[in-house]
Amino acid sequence: MVKPRRQSRAAAMSLGAVLLLAAALAAPSVSAQPVTERSRQKQAAEKERADLQQRLAVLKRDINQTETAKGNAADSLAESELAISRANRSLRELAQEQASTEARLSQLVKQQTELAAVVNAQQAQLSKLLRDQYVAGNEDRIKLLLSGDNPNRINRELQYMGYISQAQARLIETLRVNLQAVKSNKAETQNAKFELEEIAQEENEQKRVLEKEKSKRTVLLAQLSTKLNSQRKEVGNLQRDEQRLSGLVDKLAQIIEEQKKAEAAAREKRHQEQLAKAKAERERRAAQQAKAAPGNKAAPGTKTTPKPSPADAIDDDEPPQTLGRNDATPSAEENYGKPFASLRGQLRLPIRGDLIAKFGGKRGDGPSWKGLFIRAPEGAEVKAVAAGRVVYADWLRGFGNLLIVDHGNQYMTIYGNNQSVLKRAGDLVKTGDVIASAGNSGGNEQSGLYFEIRHQGRAFDPLGWVTTR
Repeated sequence: MVKPRRQSRAAAMSLGAVLLLAAALAAPSVSAQPVTERSRQKQAAEKERADLQQRLAVLKRDINQTETAKGNAADSLAESELAISRANRSLRELAQEQASTEARLSQLVKQQTELAAVVNAQQAQLSKLLRDQYVAGNEDRIKLLLSGDNPNRINRELQYMGYISQAQARLIETLRVNLQAVKSNKAETQNAKFELEEIAQEENEQKRVLEKEKSKRTVLLAQLSTKLNSQRKEVGNLQRDEQRLSGLVDKLAQIIEEQKKAEAAAREKRHQEQLAKAKAERERRAAQQAKAAPGNKAAPGTKTTPKPSPADAIDDDEPPQTLGRNDATPSAEENYGKPFASLRGQLRLPIRGDLIAKFGGKRGDGPSWKGLFIRAPEGAEVKAVAAGRVVYADWLRGFGNLLIVDHGNQYMTIYGNNQSVLKRAGDLVKTGDVIASAGNSGGNEQSGLYFEIRHQGRAFDPLGWVTTR
């Protein structure tokens, strides 16, 4: 038989092992900088976006192939203006990501402090139990058994001791869980710090790109100023710009309609497949029930139809992959309530500034304006006038950095001559979201925003849709 003192030493060693485990889990681990969760998510997002970008590149190439005028001076600015747009968009996204990561890091630090306080209290409690058990060993229990006292009292005291042992075991288990939480928290905190370092590095890189491309554009503008001024006033160029934009809008509308038809067909196909599957499952269960209860045969010619179960529910969660929209992300009016057509008289202009060109006004000897030009300082925020989905975010001759938002039911809003487009094709936007920054890209003479509203490809006066409040 093991002596009580030896048992107490064994218990002390067990509790000591727990305390050593606590020290091991609490100690920070040193390792090479890992691949962060942010990096993995970023790679996945870029992979998903690749197909969309490829489709839009094909669309843009088709438009360019129809061009008859070559040697447009503004084309020389395209590369730099597009690079400036991308760098500004990246800096904005990185700033938002940095703020989110810093908030998460602050919350993790707070949780770490709270967990550390709990663990310290539990370790102190466990240390006290260790000392008490080492001193007392199992002698109290042995003395009680040999005391010859009332068996009921002995049984009651032994139960109390059992409860204490259970409480000790629960304390040890809780401490293990909390120590693991401390370890996980430290790993997440370190990951957040690594992510902030990544963001800082990317920000510095994008700032260098931005400054380089701005300098390049300044030099090009100085070299091309005379040619730009001349081509800006040519009637043929203005007409081709208008035709180019109209062709782009028509092609985008055609793609969107084709996708909607494809999505409807895919939904119907999945629906029919699931109905057939549910019917086959009901018939299988009916056959099983009939076989299991031979004494309750149905009358000849009748069918047993069991009640549908949750397994018969139609599952339509798997959307087809399409250009910028799918079943899981319905049209803007379904997502945000009001259809665009009901917003007449309620829209706000996308930017604050001076209205220097109105719909229908003459452009010198060229075609009339199909939208508004609002003069505003370079970098001023451009906001979405209504909820929708970005279907185009790229450079287009005559309009520079251009962004087009689809609002459903063949309504589109167009934002041109931007310094930067801050959203990507496929992004959902809400009313008032900042989607671009004003500029004079595309060879425009003044800084500001060119704005159009179109329905079924036809432009109409935006001022008839905006509120004066």
